[in-house]
Amino acid sequence: MKRSFSKVLHTLILAAGLSLTLASGISYAERAPMAPLPSPSGVDIPPASVPANPNSLANGAQAQSQPANPPIFIMPNADPQNYVSIPDKQAGVLIQRSGQAWRVIRNGVITVYGGWLLAIAFFGIIAVYTLKGSVKLHEPLSGVMIKRFSGFDRAVHWIMAFSFIALAFTGLMILYGKYFAMPLMGGMAYGSFLFVCKNIHNFSGPLFTLSIVIFFILFVGKNIPEKGDLEWLLTFGGMFSGKHVPAGFFNMGEKFWFWFGMTFLGLVISASGFVLDMIVPFMQIEYLRGTMQIANIIHSTAAILMTTMAMGHIYIGTIGMQGSIDGMKTGYVDATWAKEHHEIWYNKVNK
Repeated sequence: MKRSFSKVLHTLILAAGLSLTLASGISYAERAPMAPLPSPSGVDIPPASVPANPNSLANGAQAQSQPANPPIFIMPNADPQNYVSIPDKQAGVLIQRSGQAWRVIRNGVITVYGGWLLAIAFFGIIAVYTLKGSVKLHEPLSGVMIKRFSGFDRAVHWIMAFSFIALAFTGLMILYGKYFAMPLMGGMAYGSFLFVCKNIHNFSGPLFTLSIVIFFILFVGKNIPEKGDLEWLLTFGGMFSGKHVPAGFFNMGEKFWFWFGMTFLGLVISASGFVLDMIVPFMQIEYLRGTMQIANIIHSTAAILMTTMAMGHIYIGTIGMQGSIDGMKTGYVDATWAKEHHEIWYNKVNK
């Protein structure tokens, strides 16, 4: 019995020793560098240096030591158009490189520089009002009222104004809200709030576009450049020269806002917004990812520029100048205001 037990014990010890020897050999073989394989072209390629512990290196460094095994994302990141059987052929592109470029432009250039532009305009207006206050009339109000705008004129203007304010507020929330509103509200509440903002933005857009078109038709004749406009522009209405510069129904500053701010930027915003909403009328457009990204860049840039200009327009038309808002409130302006700010028009009315 003792003899058979010692025989079994001897066999187990021998097996354990062989196992340890085999395991050591395998471990050493794993650590040892492989001999270079012969090149199929007959040209010997020098072996890449193999680090002592490849597992401690990052994936990028490991890829450099394995030239025959390129990183997995090289092929998808080259925008290959693969075959898909579903109607959406864009699904055949796994990674769209231009999407990364769009993200950099939107979150970098537009968001950062656009934010600075809006901040400069906002605080610049505060500084001007603090230092100069409201521009007062040089003579007292006469009490004689002159009709300037009809009820329909004012209705179109206020529809355009309030739809623009709704678009500007919701658009700024979409672009900047995640930086200041989301930390205050929390992710869930901000998501619901942004959903409401997005719908207000989408439904206000067509109304804004329609009001621009109607307002353009109503006032394009009064915004044709005429004699004296260049002098007004160079001196900013006499603000820099101290000399009074007469103006017609609209001065050159208002005409510039009409042509560039309201008409050009407004229609650019509207057209790009229709693309983003996929509601472009009268023409067939393929709403591809690249198309939407370009439309988004154009839309955001034009909207920030128009918002910046609108700040100045709103300031001058409300608290920045005495009597300016009366015309859009009641349709009538005081004769003293008309003579001082629109003397050419005032003289025509009083002929």
